[in-house]
Formats: sequence, C-alpha cells, structure tokens
Amino acid sequence: MSLDLIDIGANLTHDSFAQDRDAVMARALQAGVRRQIVTGADLASSTQAAALAAAHPGRLWSTAGVHPHHAQSFVPSQREELLSLLRRDAVVAVGECGLDYFRNLSPAAAQREAFIAQLEIAVQVRKPVFLHQRDAHGDFVAILQDFAGRLAGGVAHCFTGGKAELQAYLKLGLYIGITGWACDDRRGVDLRSSVPHIPTERLLIETDAPYLLPRDLSPMPKSRRNEPCYLPHIAATVATLRGETVEAIGAATTRNAAALFALTSW
Repeated sequence: MSLDLIDIGANLTHDSFAQDRDAVMARALQAGVRRQIVTGADLASSTQAAALAAAHPGRLWSTAGVHPHHAQSFVPSQREELLSLLRRDAVVAVGECGLDYFRNLSPAAAQREAFIAQLEIAVQVRKPVFLHQRDAHGDFVAILQDFAGRLAGGVAHCFTGGKAELQAYLKLGLYIGITGWACDDRRGVDLRSSVPHIPTERLLIETDAPYLLPRDLSPMPKSRRNEPCYLPHIAATVATLRGETVEAIGAATTRNAAALFALTSW
C-alpha cells in the first residue's frame, strides 16, 4: 500500500521531539506521511514552527496563532508580530485559536477577545483558520457566524463531537479534522458515529502528535508518545468507519488539505 498523506496537525516543536525530531520526520516519511503542518500554539511556538517549516520546504508548513489556553497573554502589541509570521509563505493558517471552557486556563472573556482578534487577522491575511473548541460550542459558533463569508476557510481541528456539532460546523463551511480519538471505542463513541456523515470534500486527518495516541495501536509504543507516522492507522480507522478504502481516504484528505492550505511549492 503506497500512501501520500498530509498530517494537518503535528506539534513538532513540542519538547518531547527535541532529541529525535529528524528521526520522527523520517519515520513519518517512510509511513507515507509526506507532508505535515506544524501547529503553533503561542507566539514562541509559532515562531519555532515557522522556522522548522522554512528548514524543510515542500515537506513542512506551519500555523501561527494563540491557543485559548494562552489567550490572556495575547496583548495588542503582539498583533504585528503575529501578522509578520503569517505573511510568510510557509505559514499557511491562523491558529491554533478558538475557545476552551473545559480547562479555562485563560478567562473566558480573554479567550473570546483573542479569538475575535485572530479571526480579524485571518480576514486581513486571507488565510484559513485552525480552530480549537472544547465545551464552548455555543460561543464558538456565534463568534464564527459573525465572520460568515469573510474567512478564507477553516478546519475544526481535533473534532470529537456528535452529529449536531458536525452539522453546525459544516454549515459554517468548515473542514473537519479527525484524530486518533476516532480509534477509541469508549471515549470516541459520538465521533465514531459522526465520521460516516462527514462529506468527503470536507474530511481531513491529523495526529495532533505528541498528543492523542490512538488507543488501539498494537504494539503500543513504550513512550506513549504519538507521532505523525501513525497517521495511516487513523486513516485506516476512518476508512473502516466510512466503509471505504484507506487509499480513497488518503487521496481525498490529501486533496482537501492541499486545497484548504494552498500547499504549493514555495
């Protein structure tokens, strides 16, 4: 089986990859994960992600943004720094941005303010948004509705919801990013029931490495660290849930990722 996959969400700047990042990338390539988008979660990691992408043209791209956990540290003076990153060709999306009321590591009001600011930036730079939402569906949808028709697309990263959330996000024009959460037949029940209802042209796959290691991997890595090389396992699970071949899922998700993020050579 020969695959040509794109992992739309890999946190390759995470400390757990510091000692063997090149080996991690080599394993991904060998597994058929030929391109990856490195996630930025704050200005520091976004800068690191952009540098990593610049060092691997044609294989890595990145996002730049402020995760809701870090929202209270996002001050107006940092807007220009974020804009500067987003003007780079290899930086293909605004985010990870959104709302997270589950942990509330930043106050909800600060999260909403930072989210709106980043959506405004996305409109300005005409790049899609890489979106995070947990336990904040109502406010998340309401804010995105205010930007209807102005955004250059976006993806609901690490979607874990049921059919109602799925329909709301599809109505907003979003792509849907599926992770190893779909491989968990205990916690992922709602998601697994939703996967067959995602239109083929809106489906994306991602690992969110080093997080969200698929629960059903065998053998399970001793490190318990997720890696982009496990993306084919996620693709196979999605294929099974949809009654399709893994080759079809690979081709569709790669085509969709290339279209959303405008992944051309640079």
